[in-house]
Amino acid sequence: MAQAAAVAKPPAPPRRRRASATPRRLPYLLIAPAALLMLGFIAYPVISVFYYSLQEYNPTKPWRNGFTGFDNFVHAFTADPLFRDTLVFSAKWVFVEVGLQLLFGLALALIVNQTFVGRALGRALVFSPWAVSGVLTSAIWVLLYNSQTGITRYLADVGIGAYGTSWLSDTSTVFPAAIVADLWRGVPFFAILILADLQSVSKDLYEAAEVDGAGRIKQFWHITLPHLKDAIVLSTLLRAVWEFNNVDLLYTLTGGGPAGVTTTLPLYIANTSVDAHNFGYASALTTVAFVILLFCSMVYLRLSKFGGEDK
Repeated sequence: MAQAAAVAKPPAPPRRRRASATPRRLPYLLIAPAALLMLGFIAYPVISVFYYSLQEYNPTKPWRNGFTGFDNFVHAFTADPLFRDTLVFSAKWVFVEVGLQLLFGLALALIVNQTFVGRALGRALVFSPWAVSGVLTSAIWVLLYNSQTGITRYLADVGIGAYGTSWLSDTSTVFPAAIVADLWRGVPFFAILILADLQSVSKDLYEAAEVDGAGRIKQFWHITLPHLKDAIVLSTLLRAVWEFNNVDLLYTLTGGGPAGVTTTLPLYIANTSVDAHNFGYASALTTVAFVILLFCSMVYLRLSKFGGEDK
């Protein structure tokens, strides 16, 4: 018996506790309220727009409200000449604005990237228009284009043009005038993003290029521009979407006129919904605009090989 008691079985090793899944789920639980809130703010409006695009919905004519299927889309593409005109002008507006903003923004970024006296003040002045809101920008340029107190009066004082000329009410000058106003605010956006990317270019590359006999143009073409590719692609895509959706500046400057020549698709949507109270048709136009932007963005990113390595 004593020997049996002496040869006792060793105690069993403690059983491993099963790892709790709570620590792994904790990050998702913490971000869940914010994610649900964002989903509600984004998903609900998008679904509502798709829903009302299939409806005839006008609060001022409730007896006509109801499901219409794809009639709103058919009407837009077959029986609404304003839709086609606004779509063409939107493409023209985006192409001209983004192209000029990129050109001037790149030039400004290259200038303020150099070392010179007062560079900090120069950068602040270059970037300051981007801090001004769109409505305030429009108000500033409305005053500048005023026929009684604006630029045209001072030009008439020196013999250029006639008194009482309004560039915003003339179909031949309203587009360039609106372009200049939006350039003033849009160019700093490109300058900021491109300058930020320029700061990361190694100076050793330029020194090596100088040793090899490369001039400024070759250095820009073979070093600076390839390094700025992703920044240029991203900035042009973002700015193209913003310019396509531009409502505040054109609405304040021209209201879509004169004779509707400066009416973009989003401005037409705003007039259709707010002024005409035709929310069903406006929702259909919004859906079309969403599909156009989504398709163009995907094609642009695909063709530009954004984020990929150049071979």
